[in-house]
Amino acid sequence: MRILAAGWHGQIARAFMQTAPGRTDITAFAIGRPGLDICDPRSIERALGDIQPDVLINLAGYTDVDGAESEPELAYALNSTGARLLAEAAARRQVPIIHISTSYVFDGAKSSAYIETDCTQPSTVYGKSRLAGELAVQTANPKHVILRSEWIFSPFSRCFVSNILQRAQLGVPLKVVSDQYGNPTYAPHLVDAILAVALQLTARPEEEKPWGIYHAAGTGAATWYDIAREVLTASEPLAKLSVSLEPIPSADYPTRSARSPNSRLDCTKLERTFGVKLPAWQTGVRECVERLLAPAPSPIDASIR
Repeated sequence: MRILAAGWHGQIARAFMQTAPGRTDITAFAIGRPGLDICDPRSIERALGDIQPDVLINLAGYTDVDGAESEPELAYALNSTGARLLAEAAARRQVPIIHISTSYVFDGAKSSAYIETDCTQPSTVYGKSRLAGELAVQTANPKHVILRSEWIFSPFSRCFVSNILQRAQLGVPLKVVSDQYGNPTYAPHLVDAILAVALQLTARPEEEKPWGIYHAAGTGAATWYDIAREVLTASEPLAKLSVSLEPIPSADYPTRSARSPNSRLDCTKLERTFGVKLPAWQTGVRECVERLLAPAPSPIDASIR
């Protein structure tokens, strides 16, 4: 199976670039700007024509939640217009698209984990742009799978886990929000899930392909404080970090874009339909910490460009 991923700078895209080449059942390509600009239809057509993929995965987009408040046009261009152009181009070639979205499409007011059919009511520019992207993909290409995820972390770029480690290494006391709940998701685990879905989409008969929206996030809920505590625990065998950790309410850590008190995603539908369940978030944190503290370069296949 030939897979083309749009994007190569974000955490999920970089995880894809390291994970996919090790698979023997797929031939993977990741192309970002300038080779593939999701806002340029000619660029998209050229990439699809060159690669001739069986599945297109959209890993590109605007991911700065706070930045979107001051750059709404750019957020919508990447998260909505770009998603639509990719989906339209794929549809013209009868190619299915897997599009990555977010829990920010919900308002966070629900007391339990969100399921796919819950009412979407984003309260931030970022969430609104992502929801617009979902709707655009659904309209443009009937052969779509939209995977909502959240709280992504990885060893490939700055993220919550690396920030906690860095501050701990500097001996800076940590005060971390403890009243926001979500499903921390390790980017390589999410990539494994994406590839598993992609393989099933090509293997199943056309009439049995389960198009639609699914939730794909790390197993188990946590607060940011829980993640920070796990990071420090996982680092103990590798580095002696002596730093205090204090839980604080969201009111003590204001951000430009309001954060949801509940971002939890129910991923039962993904497991029931595809047999895919992401590992526990603690497993991801431990692997991420190990890679950050004792990084080992991974070869990247020549097919990834």
